[in-house]
Amino acid sequence: MIRCGIGINQTPGVGIQQTVEICQDAEQKGFASCWAADQGLDCRDVFVTLTAIVQKTSKIKVGTGITHPYTRHPAVTASAIASIDELSNGRAFLTVSAGGIDTFIPMGLERPKPIAATRELIEICRALFSGKRVSYQGKLFQLNDAYMDSGKADIDIWLAGRGPQMLALGGEIADGVLLDFIHKDFLLDNINMVRKGMDSSGNKPKICYSTMIITNEKVLEEFRPLAFWRLLEPPQNVMDAIGLTQDDINNMRQAFASGGPAAVGKLIKDEWIKPFVIMGSIEECAAELSRIMKKHTFDEFLLPILSVETTPALLSDVARVLALT
Repeated sequence: MIRCGIGINQTPGVGIQQTVEICQDAEQKGFASCWAADQGLDCRDVFVTLTAIVQKTSKIKVGTGITHPYTRHPAVTASAIASIDELSNGRAFLTVSAGGIDTFIPMGLERPKPIAATRELIEICRALFSGKRVSYQGKLFQLNDAYMDSGKADIDIWLAGRGPQMLALGGEIADGVLLDFIHKDFLLDNINMVRKGMDSSGNKPKICYSTMIITNEKVLEEFRPLAFWRLLEPPQNVMDAIGLTQDDINNMRQAFASGGPAAVGKLIKDEWIKPFVIMGSIEECAAELSRIMKKHTFDEFLLPILSVETTPALLSDVARVLALT
C-alpha cells in the first residue's frame, strides 16, 4: 500500500477541534501523517493546531504543510516545531516554502527574496536543531550566538514549491520535496527540477506527490472554489496548457475578495481542474494513482483535506483507493 498522509488546508471557519477530529479519524484509518497549513489570518494558528492534534493522537506524524519565513523569524519557527516534536515524542516534521502572496496581503507584507528567505529558513532551523550555538549572517536573517536546547537533528525539513529555483533548492538541501497540485503532464519536468538540485549537492530527498482524489460529483463541487488557491500563481506553461489567462486570475481574485468561495467557484472551469486531480470511480482512481506513483517512484502521497463536511466519506473512499494500489 502507498504511504499516505493528509494535508489540512485549515479552511476559514473550521475550528481546531474539528481539525483534531479529522486527524483522529485519519490515524484510525491508517494514514501516516498530517500536514497543517499556515495561512496567516485566514485560519487557526498552525502551531496551536498541531499542539492540539498531538495531544489527541498517538502515532500519526504531524507538521506544517506549509509555513514560510515572513511572519515569524526562522529561529521562532525552529523553536515551535521542536516544541511540537518534544510534545509528540518525536512525531514532528517541518515543511516550508516562500508562501502564497495572498496570505500576506491582509497584513501588508511583501515577499522579498523568496529563494534566499526559504534557504535561510531551512539552514537556520537545521543549525538550531543540532543543539549547538549558532551565529548566522544571511541576506535577510541573522543569529548571534543563538542556542536552543529542544531541537533534534533528525527533525525532517521538507520544502514545497513550484518554480524551478525553489524545486532545485529542495533537491539541494531539504529532506523531502512536496509536489503539490501539479499538472500531471508536467510532473516529470518538476521532478527534473528537483534532480538538478540533487545533482549539485549529492542530496537525496524523499518526494511526496499531492493532489485531490475526487470520487463523486459532490467532492468535485466542494473542491471547485478551493481550487482558487491552487490556480493563483501557476507557471506560464501550465497556464497555456489549461487556457488560463492573467485576466482569469485577476477575475478570480476580485470575485473571492467580494464574494468569497461561492463567488470564485462560479468562475473555475472543469478544464482548469481535471489535469491536476485524480478523478473517477474507486477503481479508476486506484489505477491512476498506482500508475503515477510507480512511474515517478514517489515516496509518499498526500491527500489535501479541503472540506469538513465531506472529509469522513473522503477518507473512507481514499482508504479504499489505497487498499487497491
